[in-house]
Amino acid sequence: MTTSSLSPQQIMQNWVSSVIVKFNFCPFARQEVEQNAIHYRVSTAVSHDDAVMDMLDECAAMNDDTGKETALLIFTEGFGEFDDFLDLVDLANAMIAVQGYEGTYQIANFHPDYVFADSDEDDAANYTNRAPYPTLHIIREQSMAEALDSYDEPESIPEHNIRLARRKGETFWQQLLRNCYKK
Repeated sequence: MTTSSLSPQQIMQNWVSSVIVKFNFCPFARQEVEQNAIHYRVSTAVSHDDAVMDMLDECAAMNDDTGKETALLIFTEGFGEFDDFLDLVDLANAMIAVQGYEGTYQIANFHPDYVFADSDEDDAANYTNRAPYPTLHIIREQSMAEALDSYDEPESIPEHNIRLARRKGETFWQQLLRNCYKK
């Protein structure tokens, strides 16, 4: 990871604004940013168990505060290895179900080294899910369903993102991610 005078939260806010919103990777993110409805939480967890406990704490906090539509749980110390992070994602999804949050919350995930299954590591399409830090994105399912219902052809979103990412190229996205560490 790159060093910066910015906090991990500021770096991730830069990423959300300069990548996710600016390039419309998530057409619903702009409204959440403008309404300050994204909760950013930094976790220093390095074990899967501690990370999942932080995720479950965030789910409970979202239950208590219905103004929080979405949360980014940012791991600053652990899960630098992508395969280790994928193990965390699997465990997090299992615990969502076990703890009774299935149907209430879903998890998306981002990682600095994200690679889609059956994709080459240097495929620019991977940048649709690459972020400055390993991150679990906790999303209210009802809100997501409502947003998708009001969006024409939601199934086109991933296809659009992949085409855009490939058109811009890997070097473009690498520079954009580096810029997230700057004021």
